Amino acid sequence: MPAVVAMTHNPLLASFSQRLLNRGKVKMQVVGAVMRKLLHLAYGILKSQQPFDPNYLSSNTTACSC
Repeated sequence: MPAVVAMTHNPLLASFSQRLLNRGKVKMQVVGAVMRKLLHLAYGILKSQQPFDPNYLSSNTTACSC
C-alpha cells in the first residue's frame, strides 16, 4: 500500500511510475519497482543519517573539477 500511495502523492515516484508505464510495463510491475525504490530510499536515509532531499541528484551531479 505505501507504494500505491507514493505513486499518487510523491512527485518523484509519480514520474518514475509514469515513465515505467510509458515503457510498456504492467501495473503490478510498476508497483513492485516503486516498492523497491522506496526500500532503497529508506535504506539510504537511514544509512546516511541525512534527511530526504528530493533535489539530491541535481545538486550532486556537478562537473568534476579534477
